[in-house]
Amino acid sequence: MSIPISITAISSVSPLGTSLEEAWQSYRSEAHFMTQAPFGERQEWAAFLAQDARKGILEIKRSNNTYKNLDSSVLYAISASRKAMDIAGWKSGSDFGVNVGSSRGATTLFERYYREFLDTNKASTLSSPTTTLGNIASWVAHDLQTKGPEISHSITCSTALHALLNGVAWIKSGMVDKFMVGGSEAPLTPFTMAQMKALKIYTSLQSAKMPLEDASEVSVKENRSYPCRALDLTKKRNTMVLGEGASMACLEKGIPPDALAVIEGVGYASEPLEHNTSISTDAKCFQQSMKKALGETEPAEVDVIVMHAPGTIKGDASEFRAIEKVFGNKLPALTTNKWKLGHTFGASGMLSIEMALLMLGNQQFIKVPFIAYDVIPRKISKVLVNAVGFGGNAVSVLLKVPD
Repeated sequence: MSIPISITAISSVSPLGTSLEEAWQSYRSEAHFMTQAPFGERQEWAAFLAQDARKGILEIKRSNNTYKNLDSSVLYAISASRKAMDIAGWKSGSDFGVNVGSSRGATTLFERYYREFLDTNKASTLSSPTTTLGNIASWVAHDLQTKGPEISHSITCSTALHALLNGVAWIKSGMVDKFMVGGSEAPLTPFTMAQMKALKIYTSLQSAKMPLEDASEVSVKENRSYPCRALDLTKKRNTMVLGEGASMACLEKGIPPDALAVIEGVGYASEPLEHNTSISTDAKCFQQSMKKALGETEPAEVDVIVMHAPGTIKGDASEFRAIEKVFGNKLPALTTNKWKLGHTFGASGMLSIEMALLMLGNQQFIKVPFIAYDVIPRKISKVLVNAVGFGGNAVSVLLKVPD
């Protein structure tokens, strides 16, 4: 890009922990962070926030009387944003923008308020202002006391990377020099789970009461120790698992000494809807977004791709075919984090950025443990991160080590 833009800080709350150090330790382990919990009358796999993260969220909720009525998705975003601002050294009252996205929004509150309405035929006083999508960025901006623009949006599962695109555009326009971007999601509710089950994309290992040795519908080839088989192109059934969390990054004009990475390129694309949930078999949207992100960069210069790879048969395969189309026979090392922390919808793209930054900073590739790798990169200079939402709203972001 003509104007260099850097990521100077990133922070998250997720099943991996509450700091980059905790996240890195979690990634170095081959364990996943999914557990089975009751959703309605069934036990389902899901990835919940780490215990320390839950305590921190509760402290935020209790710290201010106006925060007690906020949805978890807003509280997660506040938590991640506070830490990101602190790491970047930004000050309250500064002129920086905030763009926070969420695929589902205030899911927990909306479900609770609607149940109350069905029971009483009345709506609670705060049911509207606390469930509108716009309240996620406005509360973050209020908490940080920023004087810059505040933007909320939902572009399904590519939401966080669309926030990054927007931040890049604002900085390139010259209207601001700094922008905080990311996504937050708290989708672990019975109705959201039921929606995913209705799409028939959720993992087959549904019930803790079902002994694994009796789960004949799951082949031996599908390693049962991993409920989500993201990036396993040999799987015979869908294995998506929901997770929750938030991740926020600080973007700054130029390349300051403390930059974690430089954004070398961004790409985006959509494709005509063929189905409400699916993209084309070779993910034309991903082909276009990756080519735009690469720009003048030779495909061979990319060391790693952090794939969207939600753990579904069609989703994983179509993205892989798109990568083959763009990169040919010499593919970068491919990875994803959804086998470990589940699909966090609107937050997933920024959690993938965090994963990329950890690999760049530690110069170590994070493998998917049930995938066989021919070559592992010894040096990681450039990482491409992908995300896509329902209907083919793809984003690709190319990061490189600061010069």
